[in-house]
Amino acid sequence: MHQQSGRGILYLCLGVFVFSAQDAIIKQVSGAYALTEVVCIRSLVGLPILWVLMQKEPQWKGILYTHRHTLALRGLIMLGAYTAYYMAFPALPLADAVALYFTVPLFVTALAGPVLGERVGWKVWAAVVLGFVGVLVTLQPGSGLFEPAALLSLLSAALYGSAMLMARKLGGQLPTAVMAFYQNVFFLVGPAVVALALHLAGIERASHPSLNFLVRPWSMPSLNDALLVGLSGVVAAAGTMFLTAAYRVAKSSTVTPFEYTGIVWAPLWGFLFFAEIPKFTTVAGAITIGVAGLMAMRLSEK
Repeated sequence: MHQQSGRGILYLCLGVFVFSAQDAIIKQVSGAYALTEVVCIRSLVGLPILWVLMQKEPQWKGILYTHRHTLALRGLIMLGAYTAYYMAFPALPLADAVALYFTVPLFVTALAGPVLGERVGWKVWAAVVLGFVGVLVTLQPGSGLFEPAALLSLLSAALYGSAMLMARKLGGQLPTAVMAFYQNVFFLVGPAVVALALHLAGIERASHPSLNFLVRPWSMPSLNDALLVGLSGVVAAAGTMFLTAAYRVAKSSTVTPFEYTGIVWAPLWGFLFFAEIPKFTTVAGAITIGVAGLMAMRLSEK
């Protein structure tokens, strides 16, 4: 049992590390290319990898057919979550964007009652309140330093939390590989449709860097940038494999707290590649959010 838990923790940490590297890649290209183009290339590269993974799931064809509406809704929600998340990158230091995204467990806890009918005690609500105190510390509203793009990270967390609640409500009906493949299809088709709509509407630039990342027209990437974006597709598929393996070999209550190792990697990539030095308020807010999230998860399991 201990060996299984150790393997699960290792897989989870590797998955989080891999996904954090993808964040750094997308931030790197966010100043020159369109978000829709980046996501399409990333998804195109990841599609065959996820297809192979899905083939290993028994009766995957029947699952795709019988749950197509649920999978489509979840795919749209996840597309919205990641679009909002990536849009925050050009305007925020990487550490800030990721710290705010880690409010996901708080949104899951807050929504578990109305969505799933789960009873949430006052101690859990106290942890949620503490987490949003950490959000306020990170955001610094009213200080003159507030960046509206931070709300995109929070929106991303809320949407992602909703998608996780859908997965929890469905229980074991939908294998992770099937959900990941269907989600990747939406990540490939959705941005292409948005890019076409923006092109037909003649919208090519915006004053805010987050919006500009979304509406910027597609351009031919250099070889290095194309390889970099393509690598993010491989990275995303590898991260999915590690995270899936983690939750298969160990209890979720054992491995989930290690999701917060992502808070460590984000400021490291920000410092190494973008010369970003996290503010004291970012560090204090991230620690508060992390502690609150862990408390909410542990108390919810009792």
